[in-house]
Amino acid sequence: MCGRYALFRWSSAFAALPGFPADQQAQWNISPGASVLIQRRIDDNLVLARARWGLTPAWLTDLSRTPAHARAETLAEQPMFRDAFRSRRCLMPANGFYEWRGSVRKRPYWLTPGEGASLFFAAVWEAYPVQEQIWLSTAVVTQAAMSQRRPLILDEAGQAAWLNPETPLAELHSLLASPAAALRERVLANLVNDPKLNAPECLTPA
Repeated sequence: MCGRYALFRWSSAFAALPGFPADQQAQWNISPGASVLIQRRIDDNLVLARARWGLTPAWLTDLSRTPAHARAETLAEQPMFRDAFRSRRCLMPANGFYEWRGSVRKRPYWLTPGEGASLFFAAVWEAYPVQEQIWLSTAVVTQAAMSQRRPLILDEAGQAAWLNPETPLAELHSLLASPAAALRERVLANLVNDPKLNAPECLTPA
């Protein structure tokens, strides 16, 4: 399961998008519950916003049950996600994500298309009111991959289709069934195991 990821490098074009936070800092160890960047399409424009990683529909009363992940296989049918899948799709920008493997002593791995690469996870978003203020929340879409679940990573054409409100449902379902992205991986030292560590040391090789 993609429980943590990193966003520490971005292009000047990305930073020029409306909504890019002036105080955005490099993040090396992002966990569910954190404030994350999402990219949406609004009136034909790409716009960035901050959202809580943990989907919170307005009807949800138990805020301890906010899923950070949505399975691609059931996204279109589950009540928690189906409306967002149809009309509130977004992207989560990243440079890569972490995966833990092993039966006895799990080791962390760093997965990315290439060192310093940018990638976009398919995601859905919801708005929820808190004390007369509207907040955004999000969940990343995951695919089955061996014994793990990994984020659905979209290429440029897939990103455009995912964000386009006019994309037919059949095409969206095809995106959900896309082959897993080709990724490089590197086993890491255990520094990243500390969720409070938010520094380049997270990527220290084993």
